[in-house]
Amino acid sequence: MLTFIPSQTLRRVALVAALMVAGTLHVEAAPRRESVTDEESAAKTRMRNREALLKKARTRIAVVPVTPEQKRKQSEAKRLERVQNREQLAMHKRWQPGKLSTDMIWEPLPGEKMSPRLQASLKKVIQLLQQQIGKPYVWGGQTPEQGFDCSGLVFYAFTPVLSRNLPRTANGMYQDRTLRQIKQDKLRRGDLVFFNINQRPGADHVGVYLGDGKFIEAPRTGLNIRISQLSDNFWQDHYLGARRLLTDEAVL
Repeated sequence: MLTFIPSQTLRRVALVAALMVAGTLHVEAAPRRESVTDEESAAKTRMRNREALLKKARTRIAVVPVTPEQKRKQSEAKRLERVQNREQLAMHKRWQPGKLSTDMIWEPLPGEKMSPRLQASLKKVIQLLQQQIGKPYVWGGQTPEQGFDCSGLVFYAFTPVLSRNLPRTANGMYQDRTLRQIKQDKLRRGDLVFFNINQRPGADHVGVYLGDGKFIEAPRTGLNIRISQLSDNFWQDHYLGARRLLTDEAVL
């Protein structure tokens, strides 16, 4: 069966064919996927370059030396802190000393064996420590007039009773191989307890165990010398170990 095609339609088809042969009619092709992919790749490259430039900029900022104005401001801030510490130290004479954990502080604890000489040394150490309670923390301080940092407080309290020189820093004390290591459940009064707080290797904080799960410490700038609870989660999380200073061989 033959299908009739109108002559007008045939003429239009013939015209289109003739134009295509002559090259005057162009049929638009679908967009190439490759061009989209190229744009995405270029965008990713630009992003990587931008991140690299920002990283270099941050590195440059990090190594820029402190300006004279910044040094002046830092120096002034430290001066003001020292003034405030001196004012607090002057006020300390009017403060009441802190109380230790028991009225029987000089009596041996259950299971604690100490010679009369060691007991006398322990008494002197704890008296010196108790007199400092409430005074402000001062970095580098090691006298009642200066104030104390953590190791300075230990150095001050133990030096009068020891027959040996004590390291000045918390980590120096912790690493001292002449000091006996003590397990936490074997602590006795006068033992040093060490902590790592700033996540750097070694000990960066030290206190003196007082018995009954408590220790005395000079915490940090802005806080005062105080008695803390060793069983608190914070101290347990940062606890490193303990060392024994007071032995019959070590005291005067």
